Amino acid sequence: MTTNTNSKNILITGVSSGFGRAFATAAIAEGHHVIGTVRKQADLAAFTALSPAQTTGVILDVTDFEAIPDAIKQIETDIGPIDVLINNAGYGHEGLLEESPLAELEAQFRVNVFGAVAMIKAVLPHMRQRRRGHILNVTSMGGFITMPGISYYCGSKFALEGISETLASEVAGLGIHVTAIEPGSFRTDWAGRSMVRSDRSISDYDALFDPIRDARQKKSGNQAGDPAKAAKAVMDILNASNPPVHLLLGRDALSLVRTKLDDLQREFTQWEHITTSTDFDA
Repeated sequence: MTTNTNSKNILITGVSSGFGRAFATAAIAEGHHVIGTVRKQADLAAFTALSPAQTTGVILDVTDFEAIPDAIKQIETDIGPIDVLINNAGYGHEGLLEESPLAELEAQFRVNVFGAVAMIKAVLPHMRQRRRGHILNVTSMGGFITMPGISYYCGSKFALEGISETLASEVAGLGIHVTAIEPGSFRTDWAGRSMVRSDRSISDYDALFDPIRDARQKKSGNQAGDPAKAAKAVMDILNASNPPVHLLLGRDALSLVRTKLDDLQREFTQWEHITTSTDFDA
C-alpha cells in the first residue's frame, strides 16, 4: 500500500467486478478508504477481503431510490465525509431499437441514469456544505458516438453526459468538481455477462446488425483497454487542482470521438444556410 497523506473517503458504486473493482483496487493501493456498493452478500465479502482496514462494503441497489439517502447519511456518520463519489454502477444493452422492448429502455435508464442521479442528489448536500468534493460519472465513448444496435445504451450515456456537464457548471463555484469518465473498449464484463441482449426478430436488419453482434462477442475479453491503467488515470485526476469535465479513456475513444466531432462540423457547415434562415429578419 502507498502511504497517502491526502487519504480520501471514496464511494464507488458497483465494485463487484469490472471498472468498479479496478477503481477500488487502485484507490486502496494509493491509501484511500473505499466505500463500495454491491447488491449481493457474497460480493460484499469478496470486496472487503481486498483490504479489511481500507474498505467498507454496503449492500445497496442504486435503483432503490428511497434507500439511498439513508445509506449516505449512515456512511457520513460511521465513516466520515465522502470526498469522492464514483458513479460506476451500470450495464450495457444491445438490441436494435425496433426489436427492443420499451421495458428494457426503462430498465437501462433506471440504472445508468436515474441511479447515478439519485446517488448524486444524496451526496451533493454534504459536499456543498463542506465546499469540497469530486463527483465522477462513468459514462462511455457511447455518450458521444453511436453505432447500430446500442441505441438504448447510448441514449442513457448521452443523458448522463448532459447531466454531468450541466452539474459541473452548477457547482463550479462551490468547490465541487464533476468529471464524466468516458472509456472506450476495455477488458471488462460490459460486452459479456453484464450485457442484456434483446432477441432478434426482424430479418430486414440481419445484414446490418448480425456482423456487429458477432464481432462484439468475439472481441469480448480481447479489447485494447486495460482497466487497471484506466483506474490509475482516474486516481491521478483526483489529485488535480482543476480536473477535466470530460476524460476520454483509450486511443479508440479519442479517435472515434474526434472523428464524430469533425463529422458534426462538416454537417453544420453544409446546412448552415438553412440553420441561419430561421431567425427573425433584423
